[in-house]
Amino acid sequence: MPCVANARMYSVNPPAAAAWKELFEWVARESGVDLRAIDHAFPAPLAELWSRPDLGCAFMCGFPYKLAKYPPRPVVAPIPLGGPVPGRAVYATRLVVKADSQFWSLQDTFGGRLGYTAEDSHSGYNALRHHLLPYWQQNGGKLLYRESIGPLTTPRRVIEAILAGSIDIGPLDSYALDLMQRHDPDLAAQIRVVATTDSAPIPFLVASRECPEEVVESLRTALLKFGEVAACGGLRERLRLQGFAPVAIADYDLMLRWDADARAAGYAHPG
Repeated sequence: MPCVANARMYSVNPPAAAAWKELFEWVARESGVDLRAIDHAFPAPLAELWSRPDLGCAFMCGFPYKLAKYPPRPVVAPIPLGGPVPGRAVYATRLVVKADSQFWSLQDTFGGRLGYTAEDSHSGYNALRHHLLPYWQQNGGKLLYRESIGPLTTPRRVIEAILAGSIDIGPLDSYALDLMQRHDPDLAAQIRVVATTDSAPIPFLVASRECPEEVVESLRTALLKFGEVAACGGLRERLRLQGFAPVAIADYDLMLRWDADARAAGYAHPG
């Protein structure tokens, strides 16, 4: 039975999307699995992709994975080349402003307009809220921003909102930002990072619960060797990847703790 693959979360622009499709083609050849890359671009809901019974590989954030009653099957987690902890399958959230703005620190943006991606996103909501929580507490539980604007859904739409001036600051998945800057060098001159959250386990590739164990294992084996194949060096650089690692599911409990801490403090929504 053919399986589908999609890297929607990290297909941040056409060159990156093409590189992911090339990876999935390599995985299909290496694993012997009939894996077919499909499109599932915004505004199609990610939940529809994650629930497909023929899903073989798609990125899923650990926060909705941990919140899911019947989560899909983990395959592997990416190890970013430019990650906050070298050699580890972790990422962080970069808090970004427009390059020519007068915001030089996170505190400079307080009183302005904050963007977020989606309430079930770790990088675009949960990590953002966790980072802002102590500032909110120091402010006596009063809002830090006059507006909290979302859901913006994707990193690309966060950047578009920053550049258009509809928000003053927004959260970006550090790996997504690295990919965007790799394939769009002009972007670096347009935005500026003013803060970075604590690191957390990165979104990982998942397969359907219905996907046979032998298929998942074949995909996992191929992906785990990707980082060592000399012929794939150019593709790894285009994907800003060192390779892939086994998924340590227990590590993702961190996201539930951050969520619980914010809610217990009364800070359910970043703002």
